[in-house]
Amino acid sequence: MPDLPEPRELDRDEALELLARAAVGRVVYTVDALPAVLPVSFRLVPGGVLVTAPADSELARAVDGAVIAFEADEVDGRDGSGWFVTVLGHAQVRRGRAAAAGTVRIRIRPELVIGRCLAA
Repeated sequence: MPDLPEPRELDRDEALELLARAAVGRVVYTVDALPAVLPVSFRLVPGGVLVTAPADSELARAVDGAVIAFEADEVDGRDGSGWFVTVLGHAQVRRGRAAAAGTVRIRIRPELVIGRCLAA
């Protein structure tokens, strides 16, 4: 098997620029000390990653004030090229008029941003 090239590390600005182009990401959090991963739609806004969730969801209950991860990527299945970005930070659950009825907004403040570019 041939050696694979090392991924190139992206700086914070490059990583966030790629993240802004993604349509779907994954929230990584814990429930009863076990890992949980949930695919979600999101928006990158000033100050963080914004996710909307049902107010009574497991996600909304589990993440308020917790350190969680958010990941998005784009990888070509034919040659393995692409990128991934992981954001680690505290989550804040916001209820109120900005969210639709029965939903909450979850903001993840990016305290650590890790991005890698994968060469073909």
